[in-house]
Amino acid sequence: MAAPSGGVNCEEFAEFQLMAAHASRDRVIKNCIAQTSAVVKNLREEREKNLDDLTLLKQLRKEQTKVFNERCRIHFKPPKNE
Repeated sequence: MAAPSGGVNCEEFAEFQLMAAHASRDRVIKNCIAQTSAVVKNLREEREKNLDDLTLLKQLRKEQTKVFNERCRIHFKPPKNE
């Protein structure tokens, strides 16, 4: 994304920078989610092949929790056990 050319005021340039930063952040977040989802998929496939492997199960649950927290932490706060 190139900077706007011509007679651009500060407000327009700042808006352009904000849009570029937002687009970049969006790409990074989507890439992170895709990578983590791929790890979960691979762990799930491995788990289906070896149902007795508790280490694999723990690793799968850890990755699934990580995905959940990354996607839902703003919208859902689990109740604290008292």
